Amino acid sequence: QVQLVESGGGLAQAGGSLRLSCVASGRTFSLFAMGWFRQAPGKEREIVARISWSGSTTYYADFVKGRFTISRDNAKSTLYLQMNSLKPEDTAVYYCAAQKVAYASTPRTPGEVGYWGQGTQVTVSS
Repeated sequence: QVQLVESGGGLAQAGGSLRLSCVASGRTFSLFAMGWFRQAPGKEREIVARISWSGSTTYYADFVKGRFTISRDNAKSTLYLQMNSLKPEDTAVYYCAAQKVAYASTPRTPGEVGYWGQGTQVTVSS
């Protein structure tokens, strides 16, 4: 079994920053691609950013390019999402997600995710 525990959410003003963390346990973190998804009220869960198992390749949704940065520290089994220049439309519950299969490509849709964190609320005020 895999456990993913997020932290770092909270309230920020527009233009501000937050850093999310996700600590993984239960399997070899470094073998699995990871991603951050988010879900706003009344909307479907969507991919925000994803990173390969080695950390060498990253992908971003168009709506966060240039503002958010995904990274990982395999020695600490931790995934990060640095969020800068926050906008009110970034308000959502953010979820850490792990790919189902070792060495597989990054998870682009919820269906490709094997494990989810519990989610952390991010609220951006205008």
